[in-house]
Amino acid sequence: MSDATLPQPQPPAPAAASPLRWLLSIAPTVAAVVAIGLVGYWGHSTDWRMPSFDELVGASVEAETPWCEEHNVPAAECVECQASLLPNAETYGWCDEHGLEPCPLCHPEVVQIESPPVIATQELERVAAVLDLRERAENVVGCPLNAQRVQFASVEAVDKAGIDVDLVQRRALVEAVEANGEITYDQTHLARLASRAAGSLWRVEKSLGDRVSPGDVLALVDAAAVGRAKAELLDALADVDYQQQTVDRLRPLAEEQIIPGARMLESETALQQAEIKLRQAQQSLVNLGLAPPVEELARLSPAQRAERLRLLGLSDELKATLDPESTTSNLLPIVSPIEGEVIRRDAVAGEVVGAQAPLFQVADTREMWLVLSVPTEESAYLMRGQEVRFQAEGLRTPIVGRLDWISTDIDPHTRTVSARAVLENPRGELRSETFGKGRVLLRDDPEAIVVPESAVQWDGSCYVVFVRDRDYFKPDGPKVFHTRPIRRGVSQGGFTEAIAGVWPGEVVVTEGSGVLRSQILKNNLGAGCTCGH
Repeated sequence: MSDATLPQPQPPAPAAASPLRWLLSIAPTVAAVVAIGLVGYWGHSTDWRMPSFDELVGASVEAETPWCEEHNVPAAECVECQASLLPNAETYGWCDEHGLEPCPLCHPEVVQIESPPVIATQELERVAAVLDLRERAENVVGCPLNAQRVQFASVEAVDKAGIDVDLVQRRALVEAVEANGEITYDQTHLARLASRAAGSLWRVEKSLGDRVSPGDVLALVDAAAVGRAKAELLDALADVDYQQQTVDRLRPLAEEQIIPGARMLESETALQQAEIKLRQAQQSLVNLGLAPPVEELARLSPAQRAERLRLLGLSDELKATLDPESTTSNLLPIVSPIEGEVIRRDAVAGEVVGAQAPLFQVADTREMWLVLSVPTEESAYLMRGQEVRFQAEGLRTPIVGRLDWISTDIDPHTRTVSARAVLENPRGELRSETFGKGRVLLRDDPEAIVVPESAVQWDGSCYVVFVRDRDYFKPDGPKVFHTRPIRRGVSQGGFTEAIAGVWPGEVVVTEGSGVLRSQILKNNLGAGCTCGH
């Protein structure tokens, strides 16, 4: 048989499709559709709103309890949706005197304590004085946080949110102008001493640290100018003696007209000229720091005069230490004019000295100067007599003094104003050129009202704190915190002064106050209450 007549093989018939395999192939598509449907159902039921902060930290509530979604508290307890539960405080308007709204000083009924306080006149005067003392941070009328409230579902919800509180209290507070300062010697009790004539240092009597009194000799200078001045004085004294004797001898003759009057006039003129030369010689010694007793010398003999002038200006005690045979008459003492301590000595016996370079410095350190460099903008608050407290480097306790001078100039380099205080230094603890921080006291207030620094929040227009409601711990009391603007004062030691806005005994939020501020600002952007009221 030929191949054409042979039977040809037939292809196998297709197998019937498996139902299970078909279901597995469409399962992913079905799951995706179901998921999309569930998301749509959730969005429809929640109005496409994410959970709020309070919903995340608030106490769980049973599903059957009607819930205020906007404020995350039971709907029956929501003070925002049901104003009758906690009516908003009466609106009193802006207080121009204290710069806030509401003002507890003018309307004590807003204070969140058991009963409204009685505001004494002394307290109002104290606050007025604080506000007038210097410029204060101001709040803006219409603060967005004003009269806002934050409510929690329970005390447990407050604890979960990390809220901590503290009391408003009174504390002693010091307000001051702060400035860098330097301690220096009192320039009115600092003597820089040099030789009044050129010469060589014959002997040095005092060393660094020695205490001296007015008139004490620090050193002796061998100066030729001193010897010449003494010789001129002796010469002038002798000339006066001669001319006086001549006048005394000629006067009787002139009275009897034995000699002409012109001759008597010449003698008197010569005496006057001699006296003038005597005064000049005396002044030359005075200019050198030596004061010759001219009247006493006039009564002595020439030899006695020379001996009296030889050690002029030296004390008897010092003279007793000198060898009368070898001691020159050219000695010029360098004498301390004040009581104090030798704080510098640039003198060595035997060296040649001039009449300009200081050899010694003597300072009375019982009083020192404190010079403060006060910022220009702060200098307007300074007055003479204000108390100054200076914390010097190396000392544990501050030193107290009072301003006695304020410069009328501004330093062109530092743009600061110099102010000076006098510091008592009876034990000698203060050192010149000691640096530190000074505080010029503007007020020392023992009754300032303060809150912890962490309690104060700034929203860009006003300073606020969060005050706990007075009924917070009552069984049916709402767990509410009220925003309260304050007039912020100075900060010190972890506390901030609330010049006005709160009252001692109120409770403010410390830890977590920033969270409450953020929550209020976020709620202000919401669409309103969704609890059905």
